[in-house]
Amino acid sequence: MPKFAANLSMMYTELPFLERFEAAARDGFKAVEYLFPYAHEAQELAARLTVNNLQQVLFNAPPGGTDAASIARAWDVDGSKGTACLPGREAEFKAGVALALAYAEKLNCPRIHLMAGLIPEGLTREDVQGTYINNLRWAAAQAAMAGVDVLIEPINTRDMPGFFLNRQDHAHEIIGLVGAPNLKVQMDLYHCQIVEGDVAMKIRKYLPTGRVGHIQIAGVPERHEPDVGELNYRYLLRVIDEVTAQCGWQGWVGCEYRPARGGQLGGTSAGLGWLQSAAGLQHR
Repeated sequence: MPKFAANLSMMYTELPFLERFEAAARDGFKAVEYLFPYAHEAQELAARLTVNNLQQVLFNAPPGGTDAASIARAWDVDGSKGTACLPGREAEFKAGVALALAYAEKLNCPRIHLMAGLIPEGLTREDVQGTYINNLRWAAAQAAMAGVDVLIEPINTRDMPGFFLNRQDHAHEIIGLVGAPNLKVQMDLYHCQIVEGDVAMKIRKYLPTGRVGHIQIAGVPERHEPDVGELNYRYLLRVIDEVTAQCGWQGWVGCEYRPARGGQLGGTSAGLGWLQSAAGLQHR
C-alpha cells in the first residue's frame, strides 16, 4: 500500500502542535506534513522528528509575509492564500521561498508547496499567469540548488473561491511552460473530485508522467476521514498501488483531512480504522 503521512495541521488537534508528532508516531505513521512550520524554531521541529523517528515530507512556503508574525497575520487575518501569482509582490514571494528552503534544509524535507494565491480583484487568470510562471521558474532554480522539489496544487473553488489554480490539466500545463524538472504537482484527490471528478483515470494519466510529487486524500464533501463520503478510497488506493507498480512512483500520500471527532481527546486515533483496513497499519 502507499506510504501515508499524517497532516499535523488537521489531525490530533486536541493536542498542542508540538505534541502531535508523538501522537502520530504512536499511531504508526512514519512521516508527517503540515501547513506551515514558521511559528516554531526549525531546531525544535527537527528534534521532534528525530525523537519520534519521523520524516518531514512536505510543508508550505509562506502564504504571505516574511517572518513568523507577518506570516501568521497573512494566513489568519488577511486571508492570504499565497503570493506566487500576485504582480507587484515578487520580492515577498522570493523572501518566503528563501525562508522555506532554510527550514527544508534543517528539517531534511525534500519538497515544499508554493501556494499560487487568489487572483486579485479586477484581474483575470490570464493577466497573472505570466507572474506565476516567472516566480515558479525562479523558485525551482533556487530549490534545485538545495536538492528540493517545489510543488503546485490545484485547489477547489468552493473552499478557496478565486484561487488561481483549480485543475490538474492546468497544473501540468504550467509545469510544461516552466520547464523545471523539480517542479511537480501536489495532487489532492479531495480537491480533484470536487472540481473535476474522474479521479481514478487522472491517477492513471498523471502518475506515470513523473510530474506528480505528492498525493493528498480526504473524504468528500466534508473533508473527514477518507472512508466517509462519496469517494471509494479502498479502490483508489489500489489504483495508486497498481500504477506505482508500473511506473515506480516513490511519493507519499498525505492524510490532509479533519477527523470527524477532531478536537476530542483521542478523536483522530479513533478514526483511523480506514487506515488499518486499507494499509494493514497496526493501530495502537
